[in-house]
Amino acid sequence: MKSGRGDWWYDEAAGPLVRPYAMVRGRTRPLRPELHLVTQVRAMPSPSDPDALSVEHLEIMELCRRPLSVAEVAAYLDVPLVVVKVLLSDLIQRGDVVIRDPSRVPVVPDRNLLQAVLDGVRGI
Repeated sequence: MKSGRGDWWYDEAAGPLVRPYAMVRGRTRPLRPELHLVTQVRAMPSPSDPDALSVEHLEIMELCRRPLSVAEVAAYLDVPLVVVKVLLSDLIQRGDVVIRDPSRVPVVPDRNLLQAVLDGVRGI
């Protein structure tokens, strides 16, 4: 550890030890349990009130201009997954991001139906 009274929260090898906990104000559970590793997140064109967002929220908004998975967001921010889920829950609740779970894709149509559509398109 660094010497000095003000540096007790920092470990040379690990980096800041308090920061992830502080980023979410001590919250350890996301409000949205449906956030999975593969859930796709996309930011709305502009946040509802950018002045009310933390730096981390704004970073997520910037990253998610194109759809990213929850796991990708955590990797880009280099913070624990649970922290990202809590921050994303905040943004979802505000309406600043939308999510889509790719594992909940609607039922795939019947093969015969797909073939009929393909034949119809080819006939045009």
